[in-house]
Amino acid sequence: MNVYTYSEARQKLATLLDKALQEGAVLIKRKDGQVFVVKPQSPQNSPLDVEGIELNLNADEIIAFVHEGRRTPNP
Repeated sequence: MNVYTYSEARQKLATLLDKALQEGAVLIKRKDGQVFVVKPQSPQNSPLDVEGIELNLNADEIIAFVHEGRRTPNP
């Protein structure tokens, strides 16, 4: 894992971020000895983001299914 000084990190921020993306994380060390980890965040996908399926239906067929589903049953 690469370790950058605070000054190097400020000067080479784009390079540091690219390295973090490639390697998973990089460290930044301050003069006082404190160390910080910079790592990329995992993309947050919506649970509703699902792949569609091809049904080969036209608009009229879809509308007919919607109407059928909305009909109330006769007792």
